Amino acid sequence: MARRREHDHVEPDQSAPKTGNRRPIAARGNALVQRFSAWLARAGVSPNLISMVSIAFAALGAAALLELESPWGPWLCAIAIVLRLLCNLFDGLVAVEHARKTPTGVLYNEVPDRLADSLFLVALGYAAGLPWCGWLAALLAALTAYIRTLGGTVLGSQDFRGPMAKPHRMWLMVAACVLAPLETRFAGTAYTLSTAVIAIAAGSALTCWTRLRVIARQLREAA
Repeated sequence: MARRREHDHVEPDQSAPKTGNRRPIAARGNALVQRFSAWLARAGVSPNLISMVSIAFAALGAAALLELESPWGPWLCAIAIVLRLLCNLFDGLVAVEHARKTPTGVLYNEVPDRLADSLFLVALGYAAGLPWCGWLAALLAALTAYIRTLGGTVLGSQDFRGPMAKPHRMWLMVAACVLAPLETRFAGTAYTLSTAVIAIAAGSALTCWTRLRVIARQLREAA
């Protein structure tokens, strides 16, 4: 079975349904990406290992955001998020395009993602001074993935729509981490991180509702 990914690409039309078990990602066709994934496969790097490395990047990024002074903490966290998303891209490429899938690949595909999401979002909440919102965002992010995989179980295909699917959450956090030190330096305020974590929590709740609504409609149509 092809490994399932929810990652790294924002569709041009977010209102359009996104179904299937593997989201189309434009970066997969990039020549440099293809060469690097081929090199990883030739080097014998397991896609499961790549998935686990994404947790390490998440832990380092969360620690940087919480422990290092601005601007280095937020900026290093932004870099860690990008590296985590690259891991999400390359583990799928190595597993599918280079035939390195394993029997436990589906577990490594999902569980590290949930841990990485939680590490980043909980850290964002604490850095913003809204720890409760960080925990809520992490919970709702996990729920969006649960609903996606539930839809895949009952309907045979997964719905990756937003408005706050994983790539949207992570790229919004990247933007917030890049801009927050600039806001503090030039405006003397600190609203960027708190706005981001609230937006991620609210958007994730809306994403849960939209995905559930689509699943319910399709189940009724199939009855």
